[in-house]
Amino acid sequence: MQINEIKAFLDSPDPQNRIKAIIELRNHPANVVVPLLKQRIYDKEFVIRSYVAMGLGYKMTDEGFDILLNLIDNDADPNVKAEAANSLSKYGEKSIPYLVELFRKESHWLLRQSIFAALSEMASPDVFLKLSLWGLDGDDLTVKLASISYLQNIKGTSLEPEAINVLLDLCTSDIVAIRKQVARVLGDFDTPEAKAALVQLREDEDHRVVGATLEALL
Repeated sequence: MQINEIKAFLDSPDPQNRIKAIIELRNHPANVVVPLLKQRIYDKEFVIRSYVAMGLGYKMTDEGFDILLNLIDNDADPNVKAEAANSLSKYGEKSIPYLVELFRKESHWLLRQSIFAALSEMASPDVFLKLSLWGLDGDDLTVKLASISYLQNIKGTSLEPEAINVLLDLCTSDIVAIRKQVARVLGDFDTPEAKAALVQLREDEDHRVVGATLEALL
C-alpha cells in the first residue's frame, strides 16, 4: 500500500481501515511512520491506540519515545498503557525509570504484568525488589503471585537475603495460592533459611502447598 493510500485509510471512519493502514506502515521507514502514527494517538477506539503503541515499538525514534511517554501518562485505557509500556521497553535502559514510575502509579494487573515482563531481562535486582514489594502491597492476587515469582531474579545478588526475608514472611499467608507460590520460589534459593521454610511448608494444612513444596525439595 502506498503512503497516499495509507493516509486515506488512517482518516477512514471505519476502524478496520485504520488498523489496516497502521499494519501497512510496517513496510515504510521510521521517519515516515512515526508522524503518521502520532496522528492517531487520540483515536476514539482503544484498539487503534493499542496498534499505534505497538507500531512505535517497531519504528523507534526520539519522537516515538516521547509519544509513548505521552500514552503511558495520559491514555485512560490500561490495554493501551500496557502496549505502550512494552514498546517503551524496546528502547532499552533509558526506559527503565519511566516503567518503574508507571508501575508505582498504576495498580491495574495487566499493566503491572506487562511491566514485569518488559523488564525481565534488563532491570537490576534493586528494581525487581522494589517492584515486587509494590506488587505485594497491592490488592490483585495475580500481581502478588507474579511479584513472588520475580523475586527469583534476585538470586545470587547482594539483595538475596532481603528477597528471602520477603518470602519467609509470606509463608504464613492466609492465601493458599501465595503459600504455594512461595514454596516454588524458595526451592530456587540454596540457603539454610530457605530450606528450613520448605520443611515448614511441607507440613502445610493444604495439600496443594504440600505438593508444591515437595516438588521444590526434589
